[in-house]
Amino acid sequence: MSMLLEVTGLHASYGDFRVLHGLDFTVEKGGISTLLGANGAGKTTTLRALCGMIKRTGTIRFEGNDISSKATEEIVRLGVAHVPEGRGTFTGLTTEENLQCGAMTRRSRAEIARDLEQAYHWFPRLRERRNQQAGTLSGGEQQMLAIARALMLRPRLMLLDEPSFGLAPLIVQEMFSILRKVNQEEQVSMLIVEQNAGVVLELADNAFVLETGGIVMSGTAAEVRDNETIRAAYLGY
Repeated sequence: MSMLLEVTGLHASYGDFRVLHGLDFTVEKGGISTLLGANGAGKTTTLRALCGMIKRTGTIRFEGNDISSKATEEIVRLGVAHVPEGRGTFTGLTTEENLQCGAMTRRSRAEIARDLEQAYHWFPRLRERRNQQAGTLSGGEQQMLAIARALMLRPRLMLLDEPSFGLAPLIVQEMFSILRKVNQEEQVSMLIVEQNAGVVLELADNAFVLETGGIVMSGTAAEVRDNETIRAAYLGY
């Protein structure tokens, strides 16, 4: 399988404080990779660096093209969608208005209408709440809305930051099942930052374990899941 995203020597900083120390990793076309590690390991910073949201150095190639110096809005237009931790919904807008915001960079109204219907196909509960103010949705519904809004971009790569955070186990299982279907049916590649290692390792193809801004292990999801030393030291289960 060919690579969609290739990251080499990625460093990132907040001011003078360096967080990432030369990360190397890839995401396959049509694949799902996950970044695992304890709080403060640099997982969220990695996603922000990929999006150009913070100061970074190194090489980031997307579909073979160097995007290391591109601004965030340019990266979005290339088909990279970021679903941040905390969902980031526009609470004063309705569910459907939030979804429309996800398609702001697109022009074809017919295609946007089709993709809106597709979003409601993936997340039927959002159809039921299409006219409801997003701020009144449950936590699980807001997370589903954030993912559906990102899909309105028609991304080739989705960067998801802690999609299960604060959600009940049944909602997590439902959401990850939908992510699997989106990946398989739409061939949307995904890079997922997740504290719930047990769940995401069932979904992902490959995994990278971070500690203090460096990768301490990489391999298939099965290899990481079955490594008792890594599980005990970094994954907490």
